[in-house]
Amino acid sequence: MTRHARNCTAGAVYTYHEKKKDAAASGYGTSSQRVGKDSVKDFDCCSLTLQPCRIPVVTKDGVLFDKEAIYTYIVEKKNEYSRKLKEYERQKQKEENEKSESVAAETSEKIAKFLKTEQNIVTTKNLPSGSEESTSISNMANGKDKELPSFWIPSKTPQAASSTLKKPENVIPCPVTGKPIKAKDLIEVKFTLVKDPDDKKSMITKKNRYMCAVTHDILSNSVPCAVLKPTGDVVTLECVEKLIKKDWLHPLNGQKLTEKDIIVLQRGGTGYATANDNLEGKHYRPVLQA
Repeated sequence: MTRHARNCTAGAVYTYHEKKKDAAASGYGTSSQRVGKDSVKDFDCCSLTLQPCRIPVVTKDGVLFDKEAIYTYIVEKKNEYSRKLKEYERQKQKEENEKSESVAAETSEKIAKFLKTEQNIVTTKNLPSGSEESTSISNMANGKDKELPSFWIPSKTPQAASSTLKKPENVIPCPVTGKPIKAKDLIEVKFTLVKDPDDKKSMITKKNRYMCAVTHDILSNSVPCAVLKPTGDVVTLECVEKLIKKDWLHPLNGQKLTEKDIIVLQRGGTGYATANDNLEGKHYRPVLQA
């Protein structure tokens, strides 16, 4: 194949570079961008408010929340469950009433049919001379206007069937993991402040706010951390592997620890569904056909 010039437009091949350039200019195709540092939540921020926690608590899965935010969420979910349960019970009661009414109507219809068949006297209708019985084929004749609804009256038009409600589950899901969460299972977290008398900045503007309770290493998003369940102290995973797991004793009070007492703290992610798995934002647009 011959070599094309830079501005040649007579090529028989639509190259990948040309397709990508045209897609960027025309708004077609999928655009992706690596999530920057400003979009990543800090390790000590609440997973709901995305702000530094005033009273931090952690779940058994290592998700950090502010106590006020997660309690507000639990109360709202409980109120929502109560509302849905009342609607479900109201629907069940309505279905039972309709069922009993249909049974009563069916019984009365059977009784009327039985009485009609039991009548032995047959009456004949004497029509006046010169008149004929109405032979109208209208669906509103012979009293049927009382049975059939009028399509032009909104109140008599057939309505769409109401959706059937399912019984709500009395389980409050975690807003991050989706697993059941209870207020009594939340563990208060105790961060150890960095003691620097020369740093006069406020706590929220400090870059290095907290440190490991044992080794005094600075904590950040790049440092894996864990919460010791009995006391709520935050330590690094390096401290857990090298110090705590040797004799399984709490380094601050000597209390006996188990594997369940060490909760790995989830580090900061983004607001995307796969926050800690794929830190890349994608925007899907119409596909450009070749």
